[in-house]
Amino acid sequence: MNAAAVIQLVASFFAVALVLTLHEFSHAFAAYKCGDPTPKWKGRLSLNPLRHFDITGLLCFTLVGFGWAKPVQIDPNNFKKYRTGLAVTASAGIVVNYFSAFLFYPLYLVVVCYMPFVPVLSDFLYDLTYFLFAYSLSFCVFNLLPLYPLDGFRIVDALNRRRGPVYRFLRDYGYWVLIGLIAESFICNIFVNYLGVGIMSNFNILGWVMRFATGILGYPISALWGLVPW
Repeated sequence: MNAAAVIQLVASFFAVALVLTLHEFSHAFAAYKCGDPTPKWKGRLSLNPLRHFDITGLLCFTLVGFGWAKPVQIDPNNFKKYRTGLAVTASAGIVVNYFSAFLFYPLYLVVVCYMPFVPVLSDFLYDLTYFLFAYSLSFCVFNLLPLYPLDGFRIVDALNRRRGPVYRFLRDYGYWVLIGLIAESFICNIFVNYLGVGIMSNFNILGWVMRFATGILGYPISALWGLVPW
């Protein structure tokens, strides 16, 4: 592994740590404000990344670009308004990640446009600010997937009163579907990046969905900041 790859990996790890922490803290804060003290009792109302890491999800995110953190434990029965509290808590992480992407993108542009070249430091800041933007956006989109334990499933759970076979499948097998999609994406990336089999990118299901969705959601951010005369 060359120096550039090491710098990129370190920058990726720090970006993941910050993005995941903001995401999970927002869930804990939203639940607490809706009347549930459980996240505070469990130590999740914190900006300490170590309180939010799920090792498997962290490794997947760092190596593949898709992953998850340790879900925030809540007791919906404590909410002042049950379904409103569920919906607000479930969507808080997604909203914060999108807002974070909006704020990180100009930082990336500042580094690209004005950062003087300093060996190692320039590459690290370039990678870090780009990953902060890209991961915030991809984590926002990734969590919209209606698969347990992602936020998309929790939003469905909050808004849907029916508990039919589709719901039960997403609840009982969503985690394994998620692992399968990430593994398939990882294998496709190996073929493309290391074996030169470019056609495999067409079979990267999760990667295709993410590129399509982030392209749509990311366009307003890049278009708006593009109006600034950098």
